[in-house]
Amino acid sequence: MNYIMVIDDSPTIRTSVAFTVKDLGCEIKQAENGADALEKISAIRSEGNDVSLCIVDVNMPVMDGISFVKEFKKNDKFTPVLMLTTESEEDKIKEGKTAGAAGWMIKPFKPDNLKSVVEKLMV
Repeated sequence: MNYIMVIDDSPTIRTSVAFTVKDLGCEIKQAENGADALEKISAIRSEGNDVSLCIVDVNMPVMDGISFVKEFKKNDKFTPVLMLTTESEEDKIKEGKTAGAAGWMIKPFKPDNLKSVVEKLMV
């Protein structure tokens, strides 16, 4: 089974993102920060399943999104990571891309736009 990991400290955003991408043929797992996500991804993989995509916020407590991408990419060079954030500064975007993010979307998002980007990243 393949999962989409939705990582955001806002339960409302997690639910909204999960609802938007639920029809794309993957199970949805949610995490409230990067450290929580790394633990959940490890558990998913230990069960013989995989993660097809991570959708992650930048600003979160415990482990922020860019730290998550750096850590995640140490062991997984291929799974795409989409940053979904209110951050729109060029420096932050460049930092995210350098860390290994495949895409960057600004919140609030339009559901059709998010779905389209997710579909492209999961090909």
